[in-house]
Amino acid sequence: MEETEKIVEEAQQEIEKAQTSRALYETKMRYLGRTGKVTALLKGMREIAAEHRPAFGKKINDLRERLEAAFAAVEQKIKLREMEQKLKAEEIDVTMPGRHAQKGALHPITRTRQELIDVFAGMGFEVFEGPEIESEYYNFTALNTPADHPARDMQDTFYITDEFLLRTQTSAGQIRLMEKKKPPIKMLSPGRVFRSDDDATHSPMFHQMEGLVVDEGVTLCDLQGMLDEFARTMFSETSKTRLRPSYFPFTEPSVEVDVSCAACGGKGCPLCKGTGWIEVLGAGMVNRRVLENCGVDPDRYTGFAFGMGIERIAMLKYGIGHIRLFTENDVRFLEQFKD
Repeated sequence: MEETEKIVEEAQQEIEKAQTSRALYETKMRYLGRTGKVTALLKGMREIAAEHRPAFGKKINDLRERLEAAFAAVEQKIKLREMEQKLKAEEIDVTMPGRHAQKGALHPITRTRQELIDVFAGMGFEVFEGPEIESEYYNFTALNTPADHPARDMQDTFYITDEFLLRTQTSAGQIRLMEKKKPPIKMLSPGRVFRSDDDATHSPMFHQMEGLVVDEGVTLCDLQGMLDEFARTMFSETSKTRLRPSYFPFTEPSVEVDVSCAACGGKGCPLCKGTGWIEVLGAGMVNRRVLENCGVDPDRYTGFAFGMGIERIAMLKYGIGHIRLFTENDVRFLEQFKD
């Protein structure tokens, strides 16, 4: 009996010292848990004479009830205090200015790609996207580039097998479409291409936009008229184009296309290296052999094709000095393209 009173006094002292729910729980377990002091008294009843056990058992039960009541009373107070502390710590000052989520923007490559598609879609072009892994037939042979042509040099191309490679140009999409669809054709083929090249204006992976028009009576004049409209829409109302002779195996005749410098209006500046012109793309009349490879009669139909690097157009349009800026994900660079 003396032991029970001693336990009550000790428990009351420890309950008063408990300041948190965790501390109170640990105290409760020391007295009322499976290995607690009160439980130990109950296990010791077998050592007590039979005639004293009922009285002793009643005393232990009374002790348990007193302790449980004491713990419950303090537990309620601690929970209330902890709740008040939590609410105070988490309270919101509604007079403080809100935090605004940072607004994103289209990547300059995506923006330029969409602008280019909009320009040519307005002229009646449809978009066709071919696979990035191409066979050497579609990437080279069908485009009048035989096996011994320098463009098929292993050092310039990422081959996967002897037959398949990462496409070096989206022109392969033109072949695929001409095989499926007969003239008249007006199509754009945008997408990623891959070449073993890397400097300030070239990257091993870049984006290209190629176009193709095939119909009866298509001429080089039609090509320049379309490119003039492209330049005026993409750069400025006063932009002009000029064609310079060049060579591509899949076009004949072939031309390099220059656009008058939008920065100086054609007068000459550092951007255009004093010439007043900036090279933007390659183009030409579709080679007869390419048409024949696709089952198109070259005596009835003619066509022109053009191809441009989307990164190059974006660099000229926005004054970007290095192609790597497009892939470095520098927020300071990307933020400049927010609307």
